Amino acid sequence: MIELKSPVEIEKMRTAGKIVAEILASLTEQVKPGVTTSYLNRQAEKMIVKLGCRSAFKNYRVGTVVFPAVLCASINEEVVHGIPAERAVCDGDLLKLDFGVEADGYYGDAAVTVAVGDVDEDSMRLLRVTKECLDAGIRKLTDSNRLGDVGEAVQAHAESAGYGVVKDFVGHGIGRALHEDPQVPNFGKTGRGRRIKTGMVLAVEPMINIGGPGVRITDDGWTAVTLDGGRSAHFEHTIAVTDNGPEVLTAL
Repeated sequence: MIELKSPVEIEKMRTAGKIVAEILASLTEQVKPGVTTSYLNRQAEKMIVKLGCRSAFKNYRVGTVVFPAVLCASINEEVVHGIPAERAVCDGDLLKLDFGVEADGYYGDAAVTVAVGDVDEDSMRLLRVTKECLDAGIRKLTDSNRLGDVGEAVQAHAESAGYGVVKDFVGHGIGRALHEDPQVPNFGKTGRGRRIKTGMVLAVEPMINIGGPGVRITDDGWTAVTLDGGRSAHFEHTIAVTDNGPEVLTAL
């Protein structure tokens, strides 16, 4: 069941989204060669406490597997859900930071891909195109469009650049829970799927691979990596569908 949010609820989600945006911006500024992902996780946890909110990710359970951190940090061929560790990022890496909070009963969720130091041209192109895929999907979030319109916009832009679109992980509704209906695939056909309505709040999050679309889960039970070892990029925003079009709640 899809819950349409009231103006009061969307205002609360603006608060959660602003916190997510501020913390992600701070973490991004701290990324440099030699910084460990566990350090970034600790910094994020300190900011959560300071701002009086709650982590959306720490202790999140899928079956018997529990996520142990407040931040997902995924490097290069790691697509998503990387667990922070005493592993330092290096010059030339692509670091994906995925982060969410709950504030006053409502969630915000966003992700960025950060170029670490001097990054090669192919990786920078992947980063740019993935961000453009997110923007293309967001533009389709208008009343009376369908979720297939969003998916096709993302998929067409990525594949026109020669990239693979990850299909194993998709975007989602968000509100009083981190993951709500509907799913928001990064692939699809215009005119198909659920109709988009004013009051929906959705997390759109293209994950785009420089090679093929295939991924696998590593032995830690969380980290998804590309099957071919190629690099991946990931961007995400939480967006409210309003009478005036899409409003990005996790933008600074």
